Amino acid sequence: MLGRRLPAEWEPQAFVQLTWPHAQTDWKDLLPEVLTCYQQMAAEILRHEPLLIVAAEDEDPLAFAPGSFPYPYSVVHCPTNDTWARDHAFISVLEGDELRLLDFQFNGWGMKFAAHHDNQINSYLWEQQAGGLLNSEDRYENHLDFVLEGGSIESDGKGTLLTTTSCLLAPNRNEPLGKAEIENELKCRLGVEQVLWLHHGHLMGDDTDGHIDTLARFCPDDTIAYVCCKDKDDEHYEDLAQMEKELASFRTREGKPYRLIPLPMPDPIFDEVGMRLPATYANFLIVNGAVLYPTYRQPDIDALAARQLQLAFPNHEIVGIDCLVLIHQHGSLHCSAMQYPQHE
Repeated sequence: MLGRRLPAEWEPQAFVQLTWPHAQTDWKDLLPEVLTCYQQMAAEILRHEPLLIVAAEDEDPLAFAPGSFPYPYSVVHCPTNDTWARDHAFISVLEGDELRLLDFQFNGWGMKFAAHHDNQINSYLWEQQAGGLLNSEDRYENHLDFVLEGGSIESDGKGTLLTTTSCLLAPNRNEPLGKAEIENELKCRLGVEQVLWLHHGHLMGDDTDGHIDTLARFCPDDTIAYVCCKDKDDEHYEDLAQMEKELASFRTREGKPYRLIPLPMPDPIFDEVGMRLPATYANFLIVNGAVLYPTYRQPDIDALAARQLQLAFPNHEIVGIDCLVLIHQHGSLHCSAMQYPQHE
């Protein structure tokens, strides 16, 4: 029997999960715009693989375009607080030829926001076999004694995990556990062998305490794509420069340096009261055969981000999705979705 392994996101996927926006969430004032964004995400995912939609309202969110997708989708109805599937969905590991669905506790990013419904979504999905996308041979594991959000970890599929101290050691997550104890929990629960910790990297407006998927992402062939700020007058410059140095110091389990590909910073985007929003091109989503990346209506910088991502994923189609509305709730494309790996 092979040991437990946390797959890389670019490995073959069975389906992707989205949790659909509705009027009883923080999206109520932006609902038409965010629904358009989610419909675009759904349509693009369905060009490449099946889709699971978690919806609070008793309707088909994609009824507007029946029969127009090459892959099927399923809808599971249950109460939801919000839409950030990356953080409340199952984290999937492979053990031999079995899929193990790990249900960690989601507590609203350290008890900042209500999460009582979102923390129950996985139990609904398991009871309903995710609308037929899961099966009885898959294995459910209860890890609700440990707080862990999918956006806080990155796996290379080969036993190395990338994360940040600012998030995993943040208040109201897993106290009184310290860094060494949390690292041990990650190794035992996820089957990883090495944890690389970033001590630098923060985006203004971020309320996740520094999720790694906003900062630096594993890519194939021992590559890391990361946010790079070249404007010395930008408030992010010093901290992201320190993060870049940390990434350059990291080594694979074979002792080799990573190939680093910088992603541009979007020009600053502010909300209606002048607070800077956490726009980042690192929040891309990998699906079968494509990389979906967020765009922010900045054509030249959006295009540069696409070119850099093509360097990291030369065999993938690079597809932009307008995510300007998403950052008004301090997330972006990757935060909105969770992939489930293919298995025998």
